[in-house]
Amino acid sequence: MDRMKWKDEFSRRFHRHEDELKWLYCELYGNDMGAFDYFSGMLYRSWSERPEELKEIDRAREAFPEWYKGHTLIGMLMYVNAFAGNLDGVRSNLDYIEDCGVNYLHLMPLLESPEGRSDGGYAVSDFRKVQPQLGTMEDLSRLTAECHKRGISVCLDFVMNHTSEDHEWAKRARAGEKEYQDRYFFYDNWDIPNEFEKTVPQVFPVTAPGNFTWCDEAKKVVMTTFYPYQWDLNYANPVVFNDMTDNMLNLCNNGVDIIRLDAVPYIWKELGTNCRNLKQVHSLVRMMRIVCEIVCPGTLLLGEVVMEPSKVVPYFGTVDKPECHLLYNVTTMASIWHTVATRDVRLLSHQMEQVFVLPKEYTFLNYLRCHDDIGWGLDYDFLHYLGQDEAMHKKFLNDYLTGNWYGSLSKGELYNNDPRLKDARLCGTTASLCGIEAARQMKDTKALETAIRLDVMLHALMFTISGVPVLYSGDEIAQENDYSYHDNPLRCEDSRYLHRGDLNWDNVKKRKGHRTVEGKVFRSIKKLEEIWAKDLAFDSCADTWLLKTSNNHVMGIGRYYKGEKVLAYFNFSDTSQQVWLTDSIGYRDMWTGKMVQNSYVDIEPCGFRWLKAK
Repeated sequence: MDRMKWKDEFSRRFHRHEDELKWLYCELYGNDMGAFDYFSGMLYRSWSERPEELKEIDRAREAFPEWYKGHTLIGMLMYVNAFAGNLDGVRSNLDYIEDCGVNYLHLMPLLESPEGRSDGGYAVSDFRKVQPQLGTMEDLSRLTAECHKRGISVCLDFVMNHTSEDHEWAKRARAGEKEYQDRYFFYDNWDIPNEFEKTVPQVFPVTAPGNFTWCDEAKKVVMTTFYPYQWDLNYANPVVFNDMTDNMLNLCNNGVDIIRLDAVPYIWKELGTNCRNLKQVHSLVRMMRIVCEIVCPGTLLLGEVVMEPSKVVPYFGTVDKPECHLLYNVTTMASIWHTVATRDVRLLSHQMEQVFVLPKEYTFLNYLRCHDDIGWGLDYDFLHYLGQDEAMHKKFLNDYLTGNWYGSLSKGELYNNDPRLKDARLCGTTASLCGIEAARQMKDTKALETAIRLDVMLHALMFTISGVPVLYSGDEIAQENDYSYHDNPLRCEDSRYLHRGDLNWDNVKKRKGHRTVEGKVFRSIKKLEEIWAKDLAFDSCADTWLLKTSNNHVMGIGRYYKGEKVLAYFNFSDTSQQVWLTDSIGYRDMWTGKMVQNSYVDIEPCGFRWLKAK
C-alpha cells in the first residue's frame, strides 16, 4: 500500500477515538490543548516509526480482536538472566520454550536499572535501554522478531508508577530544576507528606516503612511509595503522561505484544485518600487502551492489580469503554495455596463462584506462582463465617507452607515479616511448596509421589479455570528453591530470590527421563496442555459452574461449550476421596482414556479427574 493509504490508516483509527481521547485528556489536564496537540503528534510519530512487519501483525489482530481469547495461549514467565543469561540466550533456546508448549513469553523487567537498587528491575533508570548484561534494545527486537516467526507473543513489564532515583529526570530534579521536580512529588517540608501518611497505607512496612523520603541533595521530601530509590511520578502533570506513553510505545515498536502495567492502581495521588484505585487511574488506563488501538492495535494491556476482587474487575472497564485486555487472577492464586494448607475447598469454591459469574469477555491470567511473594489477600469475611480469626489464620498458613506445622512437607520462607502485626507474605517455588523438595531429601518414595500428584493437580486446576494459563519458568521441571541468595549481599534481605534461581539446564535434560521427577512433571504438564488445547469445553466462552461434591476436601468444576461437557474434580486431601457424579450420561476419563464404569469416581490423594461426557 502507498504512503498516503498508510496515513489514512492512522487517521481512521485516530478519528474513531478522537472525541473520547480529547475529552478524557482535557478533563485530567485542564483543557491544556497545547499538551494534547503534542500528545497527538507523538502518537503519529510513533505510528510512523512502527516497523512494517509489526503493522502487518496489527492489521491481522485488528481484524480478529479476540485472538488472545479461547484456549490457545499458554504463557511462561521468566527472568532473562535466570533462564539463559541474556536476550540472545533466550533467542537461542526458543526450541525449548516451544517444547514446553508455550506461545506467550513474559520477560521480567530488563530495562536499565541500578545494581542493588533496582527491586528486581522495577526501578528503571532509562526506559530506552536494556540492562547491559542482558543485551541491547536491538537484541530485544531480534528476539521479538524471531518469536513472531514462531507464533510466540512477547510480554514486558512497563513500570509506570515511578522511576529510579538515577533516572535523568530524577537527577535533574535533585539538582534543583523545578521542571523536573514537578514530574515527581517534592515538598519543602514534612507538613503535606505527614498529611498523606494519615490515609495512605504502607506497601512494605518492614523493609521500606513510610511513603516519603528526604532527598538531602534537593533539601526536600519526595514521595516514594515502594522503596526510597523509587520516586513516584506525578501523572497530574501532562508532561509525565505524554513522555511515559511515548516510552511505552517505544517498547511496542521494538516488538513487545503485551504491556504489563505494573502497580497500576497506585499511579494517581490525591491528598486525603488512600492513593489507590482513584477514578483518575481508570481515565489514564482508558487513554492508554485508546493509544494502543490507534498506534498498535495488536498490543494487549495486562493490568497488575494485586487487590481484592471488587477492586480488580473494574480495570477491565466496560464493553463500550474497555481498559485492560487481561488481568491477573491474583485472589485465586492465593486461595489455591490457602487450600493446599487447609485441605478445605470452601474458600476456593466461594471465590470461584465469584469468578464464574463474571462476563465471559473478561480474560484472566491464571498462575500458581510468579516472581513475587504470595500475599494473603483472602476473603476474611467468609473465613470469619467459617470460624477463622484473620491473624491466627495467616500465621497458620505461613507456618504450614514454611514447614513449621506438623505433617507439612512445604519448604517456603517468609517475606516482609512484621512481628508487630503478626503478618507476613510467603515465598517458594511451586515444587518446594508442594513438598517435592522435602520428600526428595527424606528419600520418601510415597511422599514424593503424593507431592508430584499435588503439583500436577494444581496445574490441572489452573488449566480448568477460564483464561490464559501461565507457567513460572522452572515449574515445568519441578525446580526447587534456590538458597544461594542468602550468600549474595545484594539479595540476602529479599527472600523472593528463593524462587528466582537460575534455570538448571542439567535438570532440563532430565525431562526426557521416564523415572525422573523432572520427566514426570514435564510430561504431565505437556499432557494437560494437549488435552486443554484440543477440547472445546476449555474455551473461554464455555459456561462454567461449581459441582456439588458434599466433600470439603474436593472441589468440582463443570464446563460446557458447543455440546462438549467436562467435569473436573480436585482432591486436596492426602487420602483418597470418592465423589458421586451429577448424572448418569456416561463419562470418559480424559487422562487415561478409560470409561467411567460407576456412578461415582475415586480420586487419589492430591489427585484430580477430568471427565468428558460421551
